[in-house]
Amino acid sequence: MSRIKVLVVDDSALMRKIITEMLVSAPEIEVIGKAYNGKDAIEKVSRLKPDVIIMEIELSVLDGLQALGYIMSECPTPVIILSTENSADMTITAFQYGAVDFLQKPSGSISLDITSFKDELIKKVKAAAGVKTANPGFIKKVKLQEKLEPEMVKNERSRKIVVIGTSTGGPRALQQVIPLLPQTLDAAVLVVQHMPQGFTKSLADRLDKQSLIKVREAKEGDHVEPGTILVAPGDYHMIVKQQKINGKTVEVISLNRDEKVNGVRPSLDVLLNSVAQIYRKDALAVILTGMGSDGSKGIRKIKQAGGKVIAEDESTCVIYGMPRAIIEQELADYILPINLIAEGIVQNT
Repeated sequence: MSRIKVLVVDDSALMRKIITEMLVSAPEIEVIGKAYNGKDAIEKVSRLKPDVIIMEIELSVLDGLQALGYIMSECPTPVIILSTENSADMTITAFQYGAVDFLQKPSGSISLDITSFKDELIKKVKAAAGVKTANPGFIKKVKLQEKLEPEMVKNERSRKIVVIGTSTGGPRALQQVIPLLPQTLDAAVLVVQHMPQGFTKSLADRLDKQSLIKVREAKEGDHVEPGTILVAPGDYHMIVKQQKINGKTVEVISLNRDEKVNGVRPSLDVLLNSVAQIYRKDALAVILTGMGSDGSKGIRKIKQAGGKVIAEDESTCVIYGMPRAIIEQELADYILPINLIAEGIVQNT
């Protein structure tokens, strides 16, 4: 079996060396080149034709976005972005340009901190090698109107809820679903995207600018109701719980930093378990592209409670992991390509 050919792109010679050493420790991976700026990256991609590119988002000469745009239009290749929380906005934009995944650069001591993401780096390179890439084109735009306040969406509080879960490839997939949801959607919407702290706020802000419904990062105590889409904050599990307010029972968000589940925090399983208990048949779970199987246990509880499930079809998944885990267990009521997911949500709420 041929090894995965990787091009490493970073301004820092030290980072190029460290990342290369991490990658070549895996026998299935071969580093075929290193580039020190965006222009150098473009030249080497064209000449070396790597299977996967690891690229810092903030580069000199040509920044990562400019280089990524050229690569995806001229020689589409799976790209994994390296970034910091300070470049979270650029990272979210990179998914619109066609990046398949990203890794947050360690923030502490290189000797103590950076080696902790070695396993994740190797895992993501192996996953990216199997991704089919193409020019991402333009995400369908919707005509934005003045957004209604949540309490104006529906006079009577709806008991329906939609939970959307995704991982690798999720930012772009969410941008192909959430902006198409109507302002009058008769359901609360919660989103779990596997991302570190800081990046989920940038994602929520980007989705809010594109969408008819308000989108923001969830906070402790937020009410769960139609009119606002809440995104689980990075590094926090999100659950729904009930509490009495002015004599009425309402659903609110609760956040915690309990142990990771399925190796991630936030975990879709954690959220779905709480939703199944409260909403039962009025719950709709939507599983989009992603690596691993987070959500499959929670989905089973949704089904046992009488709720419904939509899974993204393999044909449009960046990584057919999370949807596959659902589909192979025959838990999906509907299997839809990404361009039909929003319509599927509307028809089932």
